Amino acid sequence: MVIGMKTFSKGGVHPGDHKELSNKIAIRTAEVKSTMIFPMSMHIGAPAECLVAVGDEVKEGMLIGKAAGFISANIYCSVRGVVKEIKDIYLASGMKTKAVVVETAGDFKEGEVQYEASDWKKLTPKEIVDKIATAGIVGLGGATFPVNVKYSIPPDAKVDALVINGVECEPYLTADHRLMLEKTEQLFEGMRIIAKAINAPRICVGIEENKPDAIQKMTEYAAKNGGDIEIIPLMMKYPQGDEKQLLKAVLDKEIPSGKLPIAIGAVVSNVGTVNAVYEAVALGKPLFQRVVTVTGGGIKNPGNYLVRVGTRVGDLVEQCGGFTDDAVKLIMGGPMMGFTFCDLDTPVIKGTSGVLVLSAAEAKKGQRTACLQCGRCLKACPIGLQPTKLFKKINAGKYAEALKLNLLDCKECGCCAFVCPANIPLVQGFRLGKRMAPKPPKKG
Repeated sequence: MVIGMKTFSKGGVHPGDHKELSNKIAIRTAEVKSTMIFPMSMHIGAPAECLVAVGDEVKEGMLIGKAAGFISANIYCSVRGVVKEIKDIYLASGMKTKAVVVETAGDFKEGEVQYEASDWKKLTPKEIVDKIATAGIVGLGGATFPVNVKYSIPPDAKVDALVINGVECEPYLTADHRLMLEKTEQLFEGMRIIAKAINAPRICVGIEENKPDAIQKMTEYAAKNGGDIEIIPLMMKYPQGDEKQLLKAVLDKEIPSGKLPIAIGAVVSNVGTVNAVYEAVALGKPLFQRVVTVTGGGIKNPGNYLVRVGTRVGDLVEQCGGFTDDAVKLIMGGPMMGFTFCDLDTPVIKGTSGVLVLSAAEAKKGQRTACLQCGRCLKACPIGLQPTKLFKKINAGKYAEALKLNLLDCKECGCCAFVCPANIPLVQGFRLGKRMAPKPPKKG
């Protein structure tokens, strides 16, 4: 750790990062299997409108789901094949959604379709945002918020800085790390595309100190080809990848409760999203592929894979050598904020940053006991909430009172549960509280 290195000031924890399992392995292209599954909800907001029917022929880059509203996103097929079924499925998060099942046609070859590149420097900011919307890009750090909405800056707002999230603070995950090492030039181009779209005069990239090779590579490239882009090393601390904590660390500014980063003149995008923006705007390629970390003590050959959206998790696990004998738990995403699931037919979607397979030793958790009133959760909360008091209100069904304790400010980062010696399921309680809490009356 470098003394004086930037970080956020309130709360946070230091879980073991376990990134050594996959951070030295170059990105490999995942194979295309016979069956692909495309959910119409891969984003926050309204599900996409399904544009295909059983028996239809589809191809790579074909629009099969149309954005159904302002906060929604287009869905593209990632393979050539035939629609075999349209059915309801459950995602790892527990969300039920309509999905298109495609049987691939014959041997699928990489690069069968050529996309139309463009000179983004000749485009207006609106034209850039429109291309991003058409490509169906959402936040690839896990939030899956439609990026064109984020980049549509209100007329009365001004952007002072575009902050790029290269933190990847979730343990085990290394997809963004590998992108920074292997797609450096494209990322710098993507950052400038976004900066033009939102009229940002300053670009900063925050990278945690446990990625020294990425810091070095990005810094060296910036010195030669991107003097206008600042690379800012950050102290290792979870959840520094959250917008609030990242902006506090990089800009020393705090987002007011209930507000978005634009309230302090900032826009945040993660590394994977930047890469997708570059491919969409500069290369004309819609979003149907992303880098996914497949890792954990329960997988035989961990690594990072360029995966086509719609790929079954079971097929991806098979390409990594399969499960070890002591594999016991599957998580979509990271161990702190990801979702446990058990169905190997669950597909990779736009927000799938990782597929984590834990061994028995990694998944071991102590028995739940009564709250010890130790105060560790209060100290760990990066928002400054009172987790024990919130949980008690929710457990008693007093959801309105939990709202008054700023329940909606909780980011479900898991810091409180991580440090709890009583093993209380705090995050699950907060998720329940948010769902059960009374909704504010509609205006007008």
